[in-house]
Amino acid sequence: MKKEIGTVSADERDEIQKLFERRNGLNELAKILTPSDEELYEKLVKDLGETSVKFQNWWDRMAANYSWEGSEDGHWEINFDTCAIYLVTEK
Repeated sequence: MKKEIGTVSADERDEIQKLFERRNGLNELAKILTPSDEELYEKLVKDLGETSVKFQNWWDRMAANYSWEGSEDGHWEINFDTCAIYLVTEK
C-alpha cells in the first residue's frame, strides 16, 4: 500500500535526490570494482558509508521536522517530480 503523507520543499527534494543518485552510482561502481585496487576500494567503501549515513539522516530529519506517519513494516519514498512523500507498507 502506498499512502501520500506529506511533501518537502524543492530544495529539500534536491538534497535527497543528489544523495540518492550518488548512492546509486557508488553501488553500481561497487559491483565492478574489486578489492585488488585497495586504495580505490577503500575510498569507495568510505564514500558509500558516508553517503548512506547522510541519506538516512535526511529522512530522519525530515520525518521529525514534518511529523510524518511511519510504520514498522514500511518505508518512505519520494516522488522527485512532485516532492510528495509516501509511506509504503506491505499491507
